[in-house]
Amino acid sequence: MIDRSVTHATFTLERLYPATAARVFAAWADPKAKARWFSTPDADHELDFRVGGREANRSRPDSGPSLTFESLYRDIVPDERIVYTSVLHVGEDLAAASLTTVTFCPADGGTRLVLTEQGTFLDGREEPSWRELGTGDWLDALGVELGTGGHR
Repeated sequence: MIDRSVTHATFTLERLYPATAARVFAAWADPKAKARWFSTPDADHELDFRVGGREANRSRPDSGPSLTFESLYRDIVPDERIVYTSVLHVGEDLAAASLTTVTFCPADGGTRLVLTEQGTFLDGREEPSWRELGTGDWLDALGVELGTGGHR
């Protein structure tokens, strides 16, 4: 029997990339670029980057159930803002649902990216700290994709 629980959490992560907002934004919008920094080589990644468009990332770790992360884009303001809702399934079970806002602001010769996620984490299938750590890792990977590193 599953121990039912609901945990609500919000976190905000910031990165400073020495690149224009247009360049950082483009790395989110281009399906090939996004797959390089957001996904893994063995995952199935799809991106339809438009308001109402969907993103899906499916993987199957060697020792566990499949993981499916799906997002729906709610608001896109080029070079300024992205808002999306997401769900994470572990196998067939819903593990988390969230609302994420990403902003791109000019700062010190580059772009300050601010990502805020408000999440609902269900039945211990995912923990807020895991999501925050994983999100930070892919923001760091975005810096590598941009060839700039990025700073916290």
